Amino acid sequence: MYKSILLSVDLNSESSWAKALPVATALCKTFGAKLHVVNVVPDFGSGMVANYFPPDFEEQTLQSAEKHLEEFCKQQVEPAGVDFEVHLGHGSIYREVLKVAEHSGCDLIVLASHRPEFTDYILGPNAERVVRHANQSVMVVRG
Repeated sequence: MYKSILLSVDLNSESSWAKALPVATALCKTFGAKLHVVNVVPDFGSGMVANYFPPDFEEQTLQSAEKHLEEFCKQQVEPAGVDFEVHLGHGSIYREVLKVAEHSGCDLIVLASHRPEFTDYILGPNAERVVRHANQSVMVVRG
């Protein structure tokens, strides 16, 4: 049924993958699908904010995030025995998740979500935005 599954993780928050990762790997095993694991590093926004960081800070952050993502996959995904590919996005979280899903030909997006707080109703959590804008099926695993 599914050939390519995208799992969105936040390396700074175990709740973003602790329950969703086993679900995604089980689906991959069931359907013989490939797992695409994506982590997104948010951009710094305005140039005014970026002025407070060293000139190469963003590049160093991206390199560090890629290294941590690869290590995460070695420790958490590889033992599950599924074929996987690592993706690092940079920018708007939900837009990058959707972009990676499209470019990788994913037919299912798996992501974790927390119970909404008041601020989520004003700003909208990334999971809700992915569900609303995705061309693929989306499975939201409650954390």
